[in-house]
Amino acid sequence: MSTRPAIDAPWSSGLRTGVSLPALTVERTGRTHDLVVRQKEVDMQGRSPVQVRVHVRELARERPEQASMYPEREYKDYKWGMAIDLNACIGCASCTIACQAENNIPVVGKEEVARGRSMHWIRVDRYVAGPRTLFQPVPCMHCEHAPCEEVCPVGATMHDSEGLNVQVYNRCIGTRFCSNNCPYKVRRFNFLQYANEKVESLKALQNPEVTVRRRGVMEKCSYCLQRITRARIEAEKAGRRIRDGEMVTACQAVCPTRAIRFGDLNDPASDVAAAKASPLDYHLLEELNTRPRTSYLRRVLNPDPELE
Repeated sequence: MSTRPAIDAPWSSGLRTGVSLPALTVERTGRTHDLVVRQKEVDMQGRSPVQVRVHVRELARERPEQASMYPEREYKDYKWGMAIDLNACIGCASCTIACQAENNIPVVGKEEVARGRSMHWIRVDRYVAGPRTLFQPVPCMHCEHAPCEEVCPVGATMHDSEGLNVQVYNRCIGTRFCSNNCPYKVRRFNFLQYANEKVESLKALQNPEVTVRRRGVMEKCSYCLQRITRARIEAEKAGRRIRDGEMVTACQAVCPTRAIRFGDLNDPASDVAAAKASPLDYHLLEELNTRPRTSYLRRVLNPDPELE
């Protein structure tokens, strides 16, 4: 086995050899560089999108049923849902990158992000609450009473038979009414032709199971509908239902802390059903009564007074 000689780091070689090195200085260059961030406000402004509770034993589940003018739907087959554990989320944004690769989400560049035109289907919001930094992944909520569906003039956004709020790209005419009516701001509009369809070598980057969107079309999180379809086909070939854990979304697959759970809410033994039965479970902007399929588990703190 051959070994390579160790190479001293330039900042430590002088200390080892006894040779004096010139001192480093920091000078103003007069140049500036603009940094662009998607989220410009880290204060929750008293609305508590990230709910924090101290001592879980003091928490009781409170979710009174609210009346609604929307018709109730019954899902006899599958009923998909997601639960995100805010105690486990570390804000690494792996879910954002995995979703981008899975669903052919284009990179729009710094100038477009500065205009508020980022295209990510799942974002990770960051809030500062005292000495703590709180993180909250926000995909499409797939609301049971979806405000976006009521305002689309061409039925491009609609409910499917399994409760997913789907986007039909070839119907969309780009009115953006759905985005204006979405209280969670999770819909993304192709203001320009962001997807590069001219360079042949770039076409190999795309997922062939997901449509590449064109200019003037709205898009959003689909709960990885192509993966649901693939899992359903495999289950039907075996003559059975999709088992819990067989259908894994892209964001769920890469989460290093397993903060994201996804599955069939009609299966009482599923992991996501157990998460939603927890007293920690809550909905974002629950007062709007949109009844989202995506819910969160509250952040729980058990502080030690001697360490605070």
